[in-house]
Amino acid sequence: MYSTLERFLKYVTYDTQSVQDASTVPSTPGQLVLAKEMAEELRALGLRDVEMTEHAYVTATLPGNTKKKVPAVGFIAHLDTATELTGKDVKPRVVKDYDGGDIVLNAAEGVVLSPRDFPFLVDCKGQDLVVTDGTTLLGADDKAGMAEVMGALDHLVKHPEIEHGDVKVAFTPDEEVGHLAKLLDIEKFGADFAYTLDGGPVGEACCENFNAANATVRIKGRAVHPGKSKGMMLSAVMMGHEFLSLFPAAEVPSATERYEGFFHCTCFEAGTERAVLRFIIRDHDSKRFAERKAFMERAVNWMRDKYGAERFELAMKDQYYNMADKLKGHEHIMDTALEAMRELGIEPRIIPMRGGTDGAALSWRGLLTPNLFTGGYNYHGRFEFIPVQAMEKATAMVLKILELYVRKAG
Repeated sequence: MYSTLERFLKYVTYDTQSVQDASTVPSTPGQLVLAKEMAEELRALGLRDVEMTEHAYVTATLPGNTKKKVPAVGFIAHLDTATELTGKDVKPRVVKDYDGGDIVLNAAEGVVLSPRDFPFLVDCKGQDLVVTDGTTLLGADDKAGMAEVMGALDHLVKHPEIEHGDVKVAFTPDEEVGHLAKLLDIEKFGADFAYTLDGGPVGEACCENFNAANATVRIKGRAVHPGKSKGMMLSAVMMGHEFLSLFPAAEVPSATERYEGFFHCTCFEAGTERAVLRFIIRDHDSKRFAERKAFMERAVNWMRDKYGAERFELAMKDQYYNMADKLKGHEHIMDTALEAMRELGIEPRIIPMRGGTDGAALSWRGLLTPNLFTGGYNYHGRFEFIPVQAMEKATAMVLKILELYVRKAG
């Protein structure tokens, strides 16, 4: 019914994986290539004020066609894909009428998408699933969001009889590495409020998210010939392990859910002379978030006291904050999205987002932007998949939100 699937299958073939600690925005050239494609598609649809910046931000406006006074609604999705697994040479495949059993993604490498590992697969029985070939991620996070927004715009252009206000669109770079749309000119963008389409399965809606910080701990060891090192060698590997042992074992991502925060060591690179540990720190509650950062500092100081202050270096900074505080008093934004879902026969599920989106940072900057589902599962890995029917529902949701604001205007 929509052009969403066709667009999605095209977008995922672009390699837009971002990288950490780059000195440029975007962090990878592939994002500029896809940004150029998006700008061309928006111009082909006849949108106004299409702009692509040197930093791979793409913005555009579909002018309203109603005489009613309605808000300008923004829809935002990000161009880049996650860092955990390559996004190069993605080969998507559509499994028609999924039968509920195992899906062999790659026979040669023995990669199987199975309900034994992912029980929620059975909920997708009878749907058409877009899967990977088992060697890359898929990129539904967030190219599904991009395709769903574009599918909605295409539908509105083809059906001028559908009343709507101004529709503002933005595609942004480097969300996966914490850039968080820092260079989006909110005033110029011109939306009264917005939605990111960057969520999970159908019905998910998020108006609160983690407070987030990252931390890097650098350890200086002292190498001595192991045969004559007693009392002299200081192994950075072993000091790193000792440092990790100070953290509560039950407060890691794999042992927490919903509002439970965590410490997550994302990288541990070590040798005898040096070690680098990278962490992300997350909590929904601002007080507990502050306590977690204080714990990190205490742990580093404890190791400094034991081995010498010069042996441990800590760099820690905040990344984003919970959007819930900013959305208070503006409940119509989320309420309208939930109403749109219900009118489409979708049961909404408001969940605390265990992560962050561009919308979290944008909300703190003044553009209130909760997050809505795209329909995907298993993001950031080779087992990622998305039902075609879920993408169509997300496109229908975008259209219904616009319809409801016209209807509510009387």
